[in-house]
Amino acid sequence: MKATADVQSTTAEVPQDRKGLLADALRRRILSMEMAPGAVVDELALSDEFGLSRPPVRELLRQIAAEGYIELEANRAPRVAAMNHDSLHSFFLAAPLIYIATTQLAATHATAAEIEALKAIQALFRKAIQEQDVENRVLYNDEFHLEIGKMAHNDYLMPSLRRLLIDHTRLGKIFYRHPTTDDMQRDLELACDQHDQMIEAIERRDPERAGQLVRAHFELSRRRMAEYAAPEGMDVALVF
Repeated sequence: MKATADVQSTTAEVPQDRKGLLADALRRRILSMEMAPGAVVDELALSDEFGLSRPPVRELLRQIAAEGYIELEANRAPRVAAMNHDSLHSFFLAAPLIYIATTQLAATHATAAEIEALKAIQALFRKAIQEQDVENRVLYNDEFHLEIGKMAHNDYLMPSLRRLLIDHTRLGKIFYRHPTTDDMQRDLELACDQHDQMIEAIERRDPERAGQLVRAHFELSRRRMAEYAAPEGMDVALVF
């Protein structure tokens, strides 16, 4: 009986493992812009690629739709979350508020183990900048700020932060497709230093300093992203 139970357990784990792989692959493909905003998500192709039947694929799509990665509408194929003028305007308005709130709460509630995990992500982010690794630096930046959100220990802020980071990461990937200039590299190194300072403020339990740092940090990336993404004449500075 035990052998039969072990076989059944192993068989049950395989689809779950494949489902996890599919979830990770979809999130990465969307964040890296391999799947463009508004693109149709082909359920059948994903089922074939990951060896899953349609029901678990649909269940997973509902899950990541709730996270903000894709859009589901009745009688329409699932699509990657769009980026348009309205969504970008909302992003620039909401991002500083959410980033400041989560970072200040992290400075209040973070555990020692969480701070060490944040430092490990930061080391990977710095390495990606030094090596001018476009994909990893935008993905590790996403991971860095998501980890800060987890350290805030606030269930009300996390859904908003996750959604913001999807577009923040995609904007970063769009902009950093261009060759890295000396000026851009200096900004990236400054952003990396600001990450270090945020970690120090969180470690010192200084929410006021943490909030000041993340505000300056977002302004640095906002200015760079706005040069690419904001229509000429759009006064994105009004978010502050």
